[in-house]
Amino acid sequence: MLERYHYYNYRAFSSLKPRITRRITIVGWIIAAAFLATGSMGLDTSNSLSYQTFALLACVLFAALLGTRGRRLKTSVERTLPKFGSVGRRLTYEVTVHNKSQHTARGLTFYEQLPNPRPTFDEFALSREPYEHERNWFDRSHRYYRWRWLLTRNVRAGARERVLPDIPANQSRTIHADLVPLRRGVLRLDGSVIARTDPFGLFRSLHPVAAPQSVLILPKLYTMPPFELPGSTRYQQGGVSLASSVGESEEFVSLREYRPGDPLRKMHWKSFAKAGKPIVKEFQDEFFVRHAMILDTFGDALHTDIFEEAVSVAASLAFNMQNHDTLLDLMFVGPQAYCFTTGRGLAHMQQMLEILASVQLCLDKKFEVLEQSVLDHCSQVSGAICIFLQWDETRKRLVRILNSRGIPLRVFVITDGEMKLDPGPLALQPGSFRVLPVGKIGERLNQPMPNVQMERAA
Repeated sequence: MLERYHYYNYRAFSSLKPRITRRITIVGWIIAAAFLATGSMGLDTSNSLSYQTFALLACVLFAALLGTRGRRLKTSVERTLPKFGSVGRRLTYEVTVHNKSQHTARGLTFYEQLPNPRPTFDEFALSREPYEHERNWFDRSHRYYRWRWLLTRNVRAGARERVLPDIPANQSRTIHADLVPLRRGVLRLDGSVIARTDPFGLFRSLHPVAAPQSVLILPKLYTMPPFELPGSTRYQQGGVSLASSVGESEEFVSLREYRPGDPLRKMHWKSFAKAGKPIVKEFQDEFFVRHAMILDTFGDALHTDIFEEAVSVAASLAFNMQNHDTLLDLMFVGPQAYCFTTGRGLAHMQQMLEILASVQLCLDKKFEVLEQSVLDHCSQVSGAICIFLQWDETRKRLVRILNSRGIPLRVFVITDGEMKLDPGPLALQPGSFRVLPVGKIGERLNQPMPNVQMERAA
């Protein structure tokens, strides 16, 4: 009961603040402050004339409030959103506001109705703020800092207000609006708000306009120098033509006569009709370079920020390697183990970024699920990139196994702060092991990595 009491109190006050700040302009706050100050100083009317200013300001405030009760706006909003956005990069788009009333609309302001960041009760009750156990008893029992942390975590974007020009009756005006995405994934815009200021410029009336739309926000991309992961070619079941088909396929070589045991699906029917005897298509399996990108999705509330940075690192590395003539397998565990392949025409980098925009922490499985998936797949890969949230014995064991099988590795460990970690299985290849502390990831990624083959030779 105490937990519910705190939750509904925080929820009520957090909804009250934006309503007040949006309805009162800066000038309105100044007049309101002057109203309170003169009211307190004018209690003794015989020794002070402040009560006269108090009365004047009271009339102004009352008239401004009445001014917000004018005729209701009749408007609609249309956005022209891009297909994608990216975390931290300003997203600019056009907004067309239609005035459907018979009067000119003046003094209007436009802003987006962003997703409500207030957490649900289950989130508030079950989530744990990082390092909450280090707070004192009072803070832990009232859970105010947990509430603030959840609010900050759930804010998906920031947007500025835009002043609208006067819109004549039954006409429309187009403006450029923008917002800054703060979280990857689908950003849903349920609607917009048109605010109209009273004649005194103190208060605003708010008019919500339903305009549901969504845009996919891709992970943040870091700039980094050209990235090479060497590796020898490996036999690939299905050959290069994997790029344009699903299931087994191979590179066409020639036609030949039918041999007992040839599958019927390889029959070349046109040649069969001409020659009067069975003719089949002959294929050749191909060898080419294939890399695996192993994304660690195993963590808890302490790893939320670290995981977001890990996804950004994976997206940056994949984007950097998109022009290489190789296949790239993104491997991670969500509700199940996934392996998504891009490169050589099989899929576009944009599709991999879309997947990375939606991947989430895995809370109900163990790292061994990802380890087994990687080991089942490693016979096909020429090299591997590992992006870890921790550097413990289970991760070291996977690196040790891959290293023993002669697979070139690049290991990135995302940490909460600056710390030195023992490369462990990569002690003889320290250049293949890199620690990326949150806040300095862009700087570290800009440092070139030595060639793995040169390191091994040394």
